[in-house]
Amino acid sequence: MDKYGLIGYPLGHSFSISYHNQRFADEGINAKYVNFEIPSIDELPEVISSNPELKGLNVTIPYKEKVLEFLDYISPEARAIGAVNVIKVIHEGQSIILKGYNSDVIGFTKSIEPMLEPCHKKALILGTGGASKAVNYGLKALGLETVYVSRYERPDTIQYDKITPEVVREYNVIVNCTPLGMYPHTDECPDLPYEAMDENNILYDLIYNPDETLFMKRGAQYGAQTKNGLEMLLLQAFASWEFWNGKE
Repeated sequence: MDKYGLIGYPLGHSFSISYHNQRFADEGINAKYVNFEIPSIDELPEVISSNPELKGLNVTIPYKEKVLEFLDYISPEARAIGAVNVIKVIHEGQSIILKGYNSDVIGFTKSIEPMLEPCHKKALILGTGGASKAVNYGLKALGLETVYVSRYERPDTIQYDKITPEVVREYNVIVNCTPLGMYPHTDECPDLPYEAMDENNILYDLIYNPDETLFMKRGAQYGAQTKNGLEMLLLQAFASWEFWNGKE
């Protein structure tokens, strides 16, 4: 039986294991998907060597960037983003080849593209982690200018206290790549001037639990279009399967 899995730490919130195992059952695929909750990325070689039937892995927080040094091949897209969340495990004789890809960018781009209108030219990306890099890459591929928003003073970012009503009207696409508002902390949201928003704003939240975060609710109150991260998650999970099983 083929094996697929997820590496990260912690993995209590993982969507992947139920999605993939349900898919295997529904489609009669002789495979199973398991969680590898490893407290250090240095344990990856042990995961690979002790699971000879392993064909592919997903990578989640906090290893999307750290995993790059373990890979034999990184797709141009994943290299440009600087983060990998899909690994194809290839067995060639006695050797094992690890190939890295990024399905976050595929899932996000396909999910947000139908919402975009000609007025959407600039975007704010809340957060600076691995997922935000995929979002940045995707938005730029769709022709938008982007700016990262951080709580801290960092190069090429702006801070929350600099986001004025004028900024959210100009940068009218706002993507939340932070965990703010994720269950069980549903009473939290990014500190933004929501009252300055209108129907030209898109608020996209990578969080999918709860279905509607406070970030989305507050934007919708002033007419903004909103979307959560569930469709992105489904699309990127499907893309993972394509990377694992596609011909190269």
